[in-house]
Amino acid sequence: MPKLPPLNALRCFESAARHRSFSRAAGELHVTQSAVSHQVRQLEDWFGVMLFERQGRQTVPTAKGLALAKGLAES
Repeated sequence: MPKLPPLNALRCFESAARHRSFSRAAGELHVTQSAVSHQVRQLEDWFGVMLFERQGRQTVPTAKGLALAKGLAES
């Protein structure tokens, strides 16, 4: 059976992608912005790709990030 990515990291990623903000995702999930950032980084390491482009305070999903967010939203 293939190993699944960390589910908590997927939850943080989905919220951050939907809100386009780690801070708003943190508010929704009742965790710190740093916790969301660490979970997303863990997921990026797991997949081996960047899921967000970090442009100062703005967080923009990459093409692969958008594809993952779409798949998570559908599931």
